[in-house]
Amino acid sequence: MDYDLTGVVYHSVERYYSRPLERMRYRREHTVLSMSTASTKSPMLGPSYAGLMQRTVQGCELAREAAAIAAEGIATGSMSHLNAIRQCEKDLDAIDVEVDTGVTTSITGAPEADARQLLACMKVMIGLERIGDLLLSFATSAQAASGHLDSQDCRDLTQMATVLEKMLADVGQSFSQKDVNKAIHVLRADAEMDRLRNIIFLRHIENPENVAHHSSLQIIFMTQSLERAGDHAKNLAEEVCHFVSGRSIRHALMAYDKPKEQMFIEWLRHKEAAS
Repeated sequence: MDYDLTGVVYHSVERYYSRPLERMRYRREHTVLSMSTASTKSPMLGPSYAGLMQRTVQGCELAREAAAIAAEGIATGSMSHLNAIRQCEKDLDAIDVEVDTGVTTSITGAPEADARQLLACMKVMIGLERIGDLLLSFATSAQAASGHLDSQDCRDLTQMATVLEKMLADVGQSFSQKDVNKAIHVLRADAEMDRLRNIIFLRHIENPENVAHHSSLQIIFMTQSLERAGDHAKNLAEEVCHFVSGRSIRHALMAYDKPKEQMFIEWLRHKEAAS
């Protein structure tokens, strides 16, 4: 179950250079239009269980799209692309409010399994809304540093945004398909986010080569925004593990020294063998 981040990063970066922003904008606007039409027919999409699940998955896709736009904006140097992140953030806010209201009105009296999934919808949307805020902060700092990013910073920040996009794609798939393996991929990918953050911080804060760098403050802000977004994506993956298994990966396994993803897989295997 190895997670080859290198292949993901460079395949995705190559795809960003060839994918027009118009195609990305069309897909995002088409998704938002579809969601708006559904909302017109049924203001809460219920508070139907299936409707709230669908809205949460759409929120995952919007957050993933915002991360893709961030990667493309840095990789191509077209800072105007980053303006599209603001609309993604607004759309995430709207879905967050809708899911929060829907869960509040529908959870009373729901069976235990349904209640756990409804709570997962609400928790996932809270995390996605925060990721949207962080990506908007990233875009603001990127536009402030426009024209002053060197090639190494561009490459590392593009990799971070690309890894974040893959993490969010896996969160959406693991949530909709109840796929613990996809959630484990997200937990593993967070280590790559931390590695890239450390490289950038070393270059701009410790600066062992004593090289003059431009826009270091903005670059540090951008790096922190992406790294914190990755932390939220990891938290969402842990929530999926809890939602699927009924056990919290943090609380059930915190007494052990093994990596959390390894402990959780072993616990699942033991559970399957016992049943």
